[in-house]
Amino acid sequence: MQNMGSEMRKAAVSVVARLQKEGFEAVFAGGCVRDERMGRVPKDYDVATSARPEEVTALYPKAHTVGAHFGVVLVHVQGHPIEIATFRTDGSYEDGRKPDSVTFATIEEDASRRDFTMNGLFYDPISERLLDFVGGQADLDAGVLRAIGEPDARFAEDHLRLLRAIRFATVLGVSIEDETWAAIQRHADAINRISPERIRDELDRLWTHPQRVKGFDLLVGSGLMHAILPEIMELQGCEQPPQWHPEGDVFVHTRLMLDLLPDEASLPLVLSVLFHDIAKPATYSYDPAEDRIRFNGHDQVGARMAEEILRRLRYSNDIIEATVVAVANHMMFKDVQKMRVAKLKRFMARPTFDDELELHRVDCAGSNGLLDNHQFLLEKAEAFANEPLIPKPLVNGHDLMARGWEGGPKLGKVLRAIQNRQLEGKLSSREEALQWLQDEGEAVLADAHDDALGDDQPPT
Repeated sequence: MQNMGSEMRKAAVSVVARLQKEGFEAVFAGGCVRDERMGRVPKDYDVATSARPEEVTALYPKAHTVGAHFGVVLVHVQGHPIEIATFRTDGSYEDGRKPDSVTFATIEEDASRRDFTMNGLFYDPISERLLDFVGGQADLDAGVLRAIGEPDARFAEDHLRLLRAIRFATVLGVSIEDETWAAIQRHADAINRISPERIRDELDRLWTHPQRVKGFDLLVGSGLMHAILPEIMELQGCEQPPQWHPEGDVFVHTRLMLDLLPDEASLPLVLSVLFHDIAKPATYSYDPAEDRIRFNGHDQVGARMAEEILRRLRYSNDIIEATVVAVANHMMFKDVQKMRVAKLKRFMARPTFDDELELHRVDCAGSNGLLDNHQFLLEKAEAFANEPLIPKPLVNGHDLMARGWEGGPKLGKVLRAIQNRQLEGKLSSREEALQWLQDEGEAVLADAHDDALGDDQPPT
């Protein structure tokens, strides 16, 4: 096997060499072996050994016993973290996630307790010898993900393996062996016995991968989507107006949008694609007078539903806010060419705008194909590029109060009116702003329908 040229790999090799020098078996284990056999650069290196945890810490006094119960010790070598695990077999899995006990064992027994054959390989970097007790190399060559031993037993032990199987098949570009796939389908409902945080982390690895559509399809076909995100499955069969959505129902539309995303899509963008139409089944109505399907308010209802789903999966407030804002605003893009300059600039200046613009692009490309509003916004972004969308205000509240204005809502309305004119190029200096305030400030407040106020409120 070729040296992958990694400094972390060199550190891991030094750990194996030291353990072997002390008379212990020591090898690379698991994902790093799989990745190197596939020509991929591993993100980390794990070492498996016959040395007991206390024997490892005797060699590495500064090591951390991060999983002493499971025989796992973390050492830092040349600045790189390397996990060293003692060969073991696992006891029963009462919680469907971790074994209640472990017994230190042989390397062959250690291989047998792992999840999938391609993850059950060992490699000795000193002798450059592959150790395969479970047929992992043959499955790698065939591009097949296969559970070690009895698939039902593997998934009953650790329910998270259900999602890990989907992730491995997606990111490694392999297929799932038939018996393993059937066992996933049988055990799919058990995934909800796993903590939401664990489920979320596995899903995120799917959503942020370029082959996310394959992951989406596997989640649906396995029954895991129904168990985790039943709201997505409810999109199936929800018909849409054919003149705007010739592609089919909401489920087909959502999947197609996922496929149209760029490889490097942000997590909030992918989530907003998944949930932008999540409320269409709940807001579906048919207008016989116009022979038209409607989804009145699905953007706002969908924003609330998206927040509920994301909180259920324990997402951070930042991810929730960015996603919910995108869902709530996605229908506003149809009106951008009607917006006045001030409102348009505020709309484009929001921190979530770039992701929302991409959401709009794939929404249109995945339905009617009309990209005129998207093109309009690209042109406006270029036209506005020479100066900040929201420049420094010409005046502030202190300026107004110094001229006798009282604080409160009226003050805010006047400041906004001044900024609107600044954004539209009607005011360009502090002096002009103060003169306008003197001449027209009171008149603005008296006119509730002033064009700088009424319909020019920022999107929420």
